Amino acid sequence: MFIGHFGLALAAKKIAPRTSLGALFLAAEFADFIWPIFLLLGIEHVRIAPGITTVTPLDFYDYPISHSLLTLTLWSAMVGGAYYLVTRYRRGAWTMAAGVVSHWFLDVLMHRPDMPLWPHGPKLGLGLWSSWPAAVVVEVLSFGLGIWIYVRMTRPRDAIGRYSFWVLMALLFVGWFSSLLAGAPPNERALAWGALGMWIAVPWGWWADKHREMNH
Repeated sequence: MFIGHFGLALAAKKIAPRTSLGALFLAAEFADFIWPIFLLLGIEHVRIAPGITTVTPLDFYDYPISHSLLTLTLWSAMVGGAYYLVTRYRRGAWTMAAGVVSHWFLDVLMHRPDMPLWPHGPKLGLGLWSSWPAAVVVEVLSFGLGIWIYVRMTRPRDAIGRYSFWVLMALLFVGWFSSLLAGAPPNERALAWGALGMWIAVPWGWWADKHREMNH
């Protein structure tokens, strides 16, 4: 899953209205943000295997630190705890922690049985990526619902709050959909460097959210 994670972060604004959208993006996509770093360091590995699913040509055979349920639970405690130490916003801290660990459950829905319960432990996956239409529908509905909830909860303070938000949503959607059509990346290293580009959503989300306010 990709934009579905962002959809969850957008919807989480309803639960923790004082938490920045950038922080919520960081939590929901934390696993995918650290994954390319581990790839470049040689700590985790992926194979490019065209045809392994109808949606992605990637064989996620080794990512025990970034994507196992146990390690994501530990990461969630770290992220939520750090957020609480900085903000003292308890609801936001719990929401951040839940966002981190939610990544595993959403990915289990889409992935082949490659999502480990703990490092090198049993792996689960319902395999929705085996159906291109079903996977696309789930992603679009999740993303769309998140946008709907966020827009109902907030309103722009100025033109930046209005247009920067919608430009970011468009870029996320177009980036995701174009990746479905792009085919296999040339190699794993190029894949990792490209995946690092997702980090732009964190400061951009913070910036757009800073120029919006909660509806009363």
